[in-house]
Amino acid sequence: MKNNMGMLDKSIRIIIAAMLVYLVNTDVVTGTLSYVLSAIAIMFVITSFIGCCPVYMLWGFTSAPKEEDEI
Repeated sequence: MKNNMGMLDKSIRIIIAAMLVYLVNTDVVTGTLSYVLSAIAIMFVITSFIGCCPVYMLWGFTSAPKEEDEI
């Protein structure tokens, strides 16, 4: 898989995942929504660590910096 996420994108996803985990752990969000938010947080963390977002690949989007062509 090609890296399609930039550092800012990865950082934002980690921050959002941390906020979602906080909301679930402090019982601000309960029930089915807590499971959905937990799954989203897990997906955000995984995609941040591998640097590739499958949704970005489907849309043809990238937030990664462009690589210089080597001669």
